[in-house]
Amino acid sequence: MILESLQALIVPSSLLAVFIGTVSGVLVGGMPGLTATMAVALLIPITFVLEPLTGLILMGGVYCGAMYGGSIPAILLRTPGTPAAVATAMEGYPMSQQGHGGLALKVSVISSFCGGIFSTAVLLAVAPILAIFALTFGPPEYFLLAILGLVGIVSMADDENSLVKALISGLLGLILAVVGTDPISGQLRYTMGLTDLYDGVAFMPALIGMFSISQMLDLTSVKRIVTDTSTLKKIKREPFPKGLKKFICLGSLTGTVVGILPGEGATIAAFLSYNFARQRSKNKKLFGHGNPEGIAAAEAGNNGCVGGSLIPTLTLGIPGNSVAAALMGGLIVHGLIPGPELFTKYGVMTYAFILSLFLANVIFLVIGLSMAPYFARISLIPTEILIPVVCLFSLLGSYAMNNSVLDIFMALLFGFTAIILHRTGFSLGALILGLILGPIAEAGFAQALIIGHGSYSVFFTRPQAIILWIIIFLLLLPPIIQISRQSKDRAAEEEPKAE
Repeated sequence: MILESLQALIVPSSLLAVFIGTVSGVLVGGMPGLTATMAVALLIPITFVLEPLTGLILMGGVYCGAMYGGSIPAILLRTPGTPAAVATAMEGYPMSQQGHGGLALKVSVISSFCGGIFSTAVLLAVAPILAIFALTFGPPEYFLLAILGLVGIVSMADDENSLVKALISGLLGLILAVVGTDPISGQLRYTMGLTDLYDGVAFMPALIGMFSISQMLDLTSVKRIVTDTSTLKKIKREPFPKGLKKFICLGSLTGTVVGILPGEGATIAAFLSYNFARQRSKNKKLFGHGNPEGIAAAEAGNNGCVGGSLIPTLTLGIPGNSVAAALMGGLIVHGLIPGPELFTKYGVMTYAFILSLFLANVIFLVIGLSMAPYFARISLIPTEILIPVVCLFSLLGSYAMNNSVLDIFMALLFGFTAIILHRTGFSLGALILGLILGPIAEAGFAQALIIGHGSYSVFFTRPQAIILWIIIFLLLLPPIIQISRQSKDRAAEEEPKAE
């Protein structure tokens, strides 16, 4: 069957569909606000006139390309093209400011390729088995998975003072996540009578405001992003940093596992991978100042989510995330119902689609490596040209998500607020984590208590939950020990002075 699928893939129409889809995905991912979900959803009507396989391959190429493409503006402009690229921006943009934007792009594309290839190989090999595993996760596990992500807030702190500010930032994100409709009772909370807030604070406008608008406002005081332009001439000669393999492997595995869990997205996969890398790194102090280890883990994580999210989608008809849900809509439009029949009756088409994902990863790898020196020169564009163009695309992206004027004002409000928070030492990453994971934690907590009839033992009885508790404890231990040691060292230094 694999050979028949390969023959179906290597026909000119299929190869052209992979190429067009991947290139389009990279372009869409590189535009703030135009997410992979939106791109795949817009493609569904176009696939009506195409053969089912060609349409699927086209959407798959867009999915793969967009997940990588979001890292390009995140690294060069601190403007994430997709929500999953926020973690990449934390390390990629400082590298661009230091004149190493080309190297950051190289790390990004290679890590994305490895994550994508690994997750697609898992999809090809053991999809049905892993889909059954995904069904064992219930509300208690989703709550603990959200807590696992929120633990990353602690790891973002270097001392007691920054820990307090990181926790306050995370709490602020959780408070914002409460706005909207209660997922259990259906009651409205803090909507101020605005119908646009019934679904809560729109994540994408908030993200664009905090990382795009705020950065453009910061750039008004400089002429260029990069002050030392001499380093840009060394882009092609910069060697790939050593020691990144374990972070790429860590991100690939984390992204695939998170992708398999229904409802979890690439943003969570990227942040979890980034936090795991921060915990395991020997260069923790470099995080936040341009550490390629963070880029490697985050990018491998968000692209690892691609193949993982398709496992429950194709085998059980349960979308792994919003992009997979849009892609499943394309399957149903062509009369292909997810389930065992996809791997038996329509096996040739299904396996050809999976094989096309390997090809899509190769295509964006070639594009990324060959175009990195030219992408990096975006950071040389004078700010008087860059600022209005990026702000225009950012505001258009904010509006395009829900066709809401309120989202434009939200983006601007978050942009001005982000500048104040950043300059006073608060953590934007912690705020974003709270905003992303707050709804997941709330829904999982409430549903778990309903299942457990109000008993909290439901969070401690299942093996999956116990494993997650152990991981949470192990991740909390190192930063707490480090901060306590620092406080003891300071106390020891202050004692002689007091005497």
